[in-house]
Amino acid sequence: NSPDSAASLLLDSKRFAELTRDMDEVPSASCEAEAEDEEDEDFLVQAASSKEAKVIPDVERGVLCQVMKYLHNRLPSLNEFCVVCDNSHVFQSATMLKPTVCARELCVFAFQTLGVMADAAQEIATGPEVVDLLVNMCNAACRSHRRGDIFDPYPTVVDPCRGNELAFNPNKKNFDRVVAAMEGLLNIEDVIAGGSTDKIKGALSKRDPLSYPLLQWIISSNRSHIVKLPKSRSLSFMKTPHQFLLISDSPVKERSFCLAKKKHGSTFAFHGSSIENWHSIMRNGLINASGTKYQQHGAAYGKGIYLSPELSTSMGYCGGGSAHRSAHPRRSSERFLNKNVVCVALCEVITSPDLRKSGSIWVCPKAEHVCTRFFFVYDASSLQSAGMNVEQVAKKAEIAKCIGTARSA
Repeated sequence: NSPDSAASLLLDSKRFAELTRDMDEVPSASCEAEAEDEEDEDFLVQAASSKEAKVIPDVERGVLCQVMKYLHNRLPSLNEFCVVCDNSHVFQSATMLKPTVCARELCVFAFQTLGVMADAAQEIATGPEVVDLLVNMCNAACRSHRRGDIFDPYPTVVDPCRGNELAFNPNKKNFDRVVAAMEGLLNIEDVIAGGSTDKIKGALSKRDPLSYPLLQWIISSNRSHIVKLPKSRSLSFMKTPHQFLLISDSPVKERSFCLAKKKHGSTFAFHGSSIENWHSIMRNGLINASGTKYQQHGAAYGKGIYLSPELSTSMGYCGGGSAHRSAHPRRSSERFLNKNVVCVALCEVITSPDLRKSGSIWVCPKAEHVCTRFFFVYDASSLQSAGMNVEQVAKKAEIAKCIGTARSA
């Protein structure tokens, strides 16, 4: 009710009236295109840095304009901040899609003990194959001989028996204890047979008191949007029932990608990697790993993200192996994953001059020019990838149709 507040509201009302009056005039197509490009560039400038996202707008702009400006800056960058303390993440190699808690211990305790974390039992009941896939990835990473490098992030889990202590602490890594807790998660089929979510939680807790908290962490720490594609929306030429939509990049990166796509165009290519590497990729993003601890193969064609339009070429980088090594054998079915799995992502890549092509091997040095779109899982013992090339016109058309259907769903 103060004069300053009244003046701000009056100023806002005048500006909104001017905007409404301007909207009555229909601009030309060229003006619309220019305005759209300017809006895109303005969006990127404002949201490019998390340091600028929380800056309070100029007071002279009025209350409504301040709120609008603040939301415009904050919403695209929410994923860069902790969901508990709202501070920037301590370690972040890429801007991922889903928000999550930071690695600070106080935030971890609040996240896991105050009910902020998603109910893992409900996730098992509603999306069992996605949960099974995430468990596979985590299990392979923590058992790998490279686990000191690739089991990243390491779990941060509060001890259910001693609520003021961490059972799994990144500063005191105990890989063998994680492996022991994983044993209780390796038969998702049997867990689901238990019935209700309370029974699922109880069944896991009986196997190992840390199995259920670890499963909660595996689900909540995944920062990619991954959902199972129904058969009617899957890609017919991929010859596997295990097909997923995989979107892992932040709104800022997607917008930047779209701008580069307008300028240079884009195409599709596969990226293959061992299942043990996907635990980190799902949480840190698909990065240029050349010369880093994450690099598994050589860089004969230069530094960058390695891609290929041919599925067989990318399969060569997958290194199929046993993700599950449980003492309890699992039944084979189309709903749940088998023991020996091979994982490959279908990406959209910008066809700029930076993209180096050496036959069927492509190298993109810019991580911002590669966005994941789909994810496929194969049984290593029955691969059928011969002659698969996504540069064929018919396959490109089917991919584009599938993406459009997925986005409209």
